[in-house]
Amino acid sequence: MEAVFFDMDGLLVDTERVWLEVETEVMSRLGTDWTPEHQAHLVGGSMERTVDYMLGVSESPVPAWTVRQWMVTGMVARLAGGVRIMPGAGELLDALGDEGVPVALVTSSLREIADAVLKHVGRERFDAVVTADDVVRTKPDPEPYLTAADLLKAEPVRCVVLEDSPNGVAAATAAGCAVVAVPSLLPVDPAPGRLVVPSLTEVTPARLRALLPS
Repeated sequence: MEAVFFDMDGLLVDTERVWLEVETEVMSRLGTDWTPEHQAHLVGGSMERTVDYMLGVSESPVPAWTVRQWMVTGMVARLAGGVRIMPGAGELLDALGDEGVPVALVTSSLREIADAVLKHVGRERFDAVVTADDVVRTKPDPEPYLTAADLLKAEPVRCVVLEDSPNGVAAATAAGCAVVAVPSLLPVDPAPGRLVVPSLTEVTPARLRALLPS
């Protein structure tokens, strides 16, 4: 196992509820209601996709850049108060660190939002960070995970990805990585080279290694 890649929102930290709060607030400014069903369409997607969807639903003439700034400002402000690390995530990070396994954070969120999370989680716990600002194509495209593998000089086939969304799982699979899925808002089905668990508390470095080809 040459590296392990953590998704951020919904996998490393419990931020999906924060996204829902901010999206609801922004849609109110656009004059439209927002529901968890709307949010489900956007799990694991990019900011551009989120803004385009919100403007499509609201039919608002507000410029996309303005909505983007409302979203970023709202997220950073809320994250400044702290984040909740998902059960088992901190322990798994520590275990991988003890074994000397390189770890990267790979997220579809913008760097400004990732930085706000890492202030609480600890940037030093990751050997590399890949955000939406670092790639041309975000998840479900494999580019984010291929970029992380390149940064850590690892072969994707010898890497394991931890994800919570179908978009993220698709990106990791397309990159050639093994996957552990901890579904949050949307279901993820088991598949060859993929382990689906209810929580990271069930995951150990040994269990990650068992997913890789011998």
